[in-house]
Amino acid sequence: MKNTVIAALLALGATGTHAADPVAFQAEQIFRSGFRPDNPKYWMARLDQDEAMRLCSQYKDNPPPKVRAQIEKAQQATIRYPVEGKLIGDWKEGEKLAAVGTGGHIGFIQPDPPGRVRGGNCYACHQLAKKEVAYGTIGPSLQHFGKLRGNSDEIIKYAYDKIYNSNAFTACTNMPRFGLHNWLTPEQITHIVAFLVDPESPVNKD
Repeated sequence: MKNTVIAALLALGATGTHAADPVAFQAEQIFRSGFRPDNPKYWMARLDQDEAMRLCSQYKDNPPPKVRAQIEKAQQATIRYPVEGKLIGDWKEGEKLAAVGTGGHIGFIQPDPPGRVRGGNCYACHQLAKKEVAYGTIGPSLQHFGKLRGNSDEIIKYAYDKIYNSNAFTACTNMPRFGLHNWLTPEQITHIVAFLVDPESPVNKD
């Protein structure tokens, strides 16, 4: 019984429910007390929700229309572009980034070593190049993305914006906000865009 109660409190704490709720506040404290006090601050910062994620937790990923519009508008304002303004890069670099699933490990047992490359881990959720047969289905298939949609300026910008901050289009989506939290740089995102839309990319080959 005790373990069940603790598990429930931890689940509540992980949602980031507003501290004005005494039970939620207690749950948050129990949750955070499970981490070592000498954890680097940037590790612990990953437990803090921003306003979008707080609202998504509050409404269990199904906010009412007005709140949904509020989240999407605020997230659209976060999108930043490469200094040179070019939104499509090198598809070969994008192919590498899409396949890389490393990076982001915290903790004292197996943290990221210095210089570990972060990737998009795109195949965890999407079908992309035909030659890769191991892929997830949480997200829609992106195979033939450019072949079906073209590579107009509008499509390129849409793809860039979606990768940078998916919540700018669909509030509370499961897709990570790669650019917002600097997981990928704007330049890296342009490479993934190229992987999606370039006619020579294996994504668009039969």
